[in-house]
Amino acid sequence: MLTVPVYNPAGEKIGEETVDPADFGGEINKQLLHNVVVMHLANRRVGTVNTRGRADVAGSGKKIFRQKGTGNARAGAKRTNKRKGGGVAFARRNRDYRYAIPKKAVRTAIRMALLSKFQDHQAIIVDGLPQAPSKTREFARILSVLQRPDLQESDRVEATGETKRQARSRTLDRRTVLLGLPSQNPLVHRCVRNIDGVKVAPVAEFNTYDILRQRYLVLTREALAALKDRGKTAAQPASQES
Repeated sequence: MLTVPVYNPAGEKIGEETVDPADFGGEINKQLLHNVVVMHLANRRVGTVNTRGRADVAGSGKKIFRQKGTGNARAGAKRTNKRKGGGVAFARRNRDYRYAIPKKAVRTAIRMALLSKFQDHQAIIVDGLPQAPSKTREFARILSVLQRPDLQESDRVEATGETKRQARSRTLDRRTVLLGLPSQNPLVHRCVRNIDGVKVAPVAEFNTYDILRQRYLVLTREALAALKDRGKTAAQPASQES
């Protein structure tokens, strides 16, 4: 069993949550994670590129001058790519880079990405997160006081006598945080979207790329419970029809 620290909005550790690796695939397949991340990046590519080839530029296709007898190098039409105003050789065209991986593999990769965060001590639970905030500074303050989960207790120094830089090094880097919610919350999204680098999403919309791209995963207790339920459902074998 893996343990995930639980903090309150004031940055004080109030307990721990246990996570069963079996609910999240049990093991990590790095090749599968790589394949799914590459698919997400390819699907985000914009293939709206277009250059003019020989068939697209204006001009006659007639041979400029006769093949022999002029003393010049042989030449064809003036639309060739070797002449000014001619078309581009191997012109690039609009292209759709999207492709799909089986849905079962994609769902498995999401569970493995979550498991990697739990195993690497890069996940944290926040209890009592405000559900109807009114200011961005409220969430910025909460993220600024949360302790980095990848630091062991023995590596941390007491707050007394340490410099501000040392204190900041113990807290989360707000530029690399994925905030997971149990469901869509427009108020939280509106407050967090202005914080640079902090991404907020309901757990139902998690994908492998976003989980791995952000260094830290911050969840509410309800969000963790929703992830556990989804993991247990996926881990159950399909019922055999009689």
